[in-house]
Amino acid sequence: MMKYFALAAAMFMSTPAFAADLTIEMLNKDAHGNKMVYSEEIASIEVGDTVTWVPTDKGHNVEMISSPNDLKFKSKNNKEAKITFEVPGLYLYWCTPHKGMGMIGLVVVGGDTSNADTVAKAKVRGKSKKKLKKLLDEL
Repeated sequence: MMKYFALAAAMFMSTPAFAADLTIEMLNKDAHGNKMVYSEEIASIEVGDTVTWVPTDKGHNVEMISSPNDLKFKSKNNKEAKITFEVPGLYLYWCTPHKGMGMIGLVVVGGDTSNADTVAKAKVRGKSKKKLKKLLDEL
């Protein structure tokens, strides 16, 4: 009887592991008037979660620039993009046509920012340089 009670208690106390899905919009302008932005500049997710980038405004894409696993990804303009993140770490991406205008974002997977120094050395240009420093300082 005690064995069944312990099993029932363990089942009650355990938390099921569900992968989450986060949606990030690609925008020409956000509610604060910032131009050429992603709706979420720093996204924090868990391993196994999926991020979906939605082209709310036309002319945008997602291109991975730096990651802990050298992930190569570049979506087509005006197309929804989806990545399931299986490796913990910090991921840097940008909108290829608007990278010089500071349209970049970070995904933190599993709370792991151990590769932040590598991300900081990524070759970004224009307004993206200053914005990357700002985003990294916010981590």
